[in-house]
Amino acid sequence: MSLVNDILNHNNEFVENQEYKQYLTTKFPDKKMVVLTCMDTRLVELLPKAMNLSNGDAKIIKNAGAILSHPFGSIMRSIIVAVYALKADEVVVVGHYDCGMTGLNSDQVLNLAKERGISTDVIDTLQHSGIDLAGWLTGFDHVQDGVVKSVNIIRNHPLLPKNLPVHGMIINPETGKLDLVEDGYAAVLAE
Repeated sequence: MSLVNDILNHNNEFVENQEYKQYLTTKFPDKKMVVLTCMDTRLVELLPKAMNLSNGDAKIIKNAGAILSHPFGSIMRSIIVAVYALKADEVVVVGHYDCGMTGLNSDQVLNLAKERGISTDVIDTLQHSGIDLAGWLTGFDHVQDGVVKSVNIIRNHPLLPKNLPVHGMIINPETGKLDLVEDGYAAVLAE
């Protein structure tokens, strides 16, 4: 049996047993916040519990390293939509210790891609087309650097209000302890 079949079989039971009812909420975040965090599997349940978030409390956006790599990419668009269309009043960027993006460089990723069948011609064509694979596939030296960079891109985005608190935190993926590295309230008051 495949993973997809397992998922669909479970889903049939989930729906038939009306287990979904405990998760009913609206599309608007009850705590009026949007969280950008890492896709790390250790954070799936730990992060919401550590932040006291229940279903419906926050818009949670996940990607590798909680890195905002482009101010006009899909992650930023999601944050802007959450703020304006879905009424989020605060943004929290949450990185984590022991992140796979720490020390990641494009050569490592591209070599793994080649091992999985991506040809050197494809990679060369992308690089010669002006795509900065080195920048796009590079992580950070320290998780705090990634969090601060993402916070600064959001905080200084021309389409977001200057009075929007944008916080930065780092979570311990083993204990759930959160460390505040960027206080969004202090930044708003400093403006």
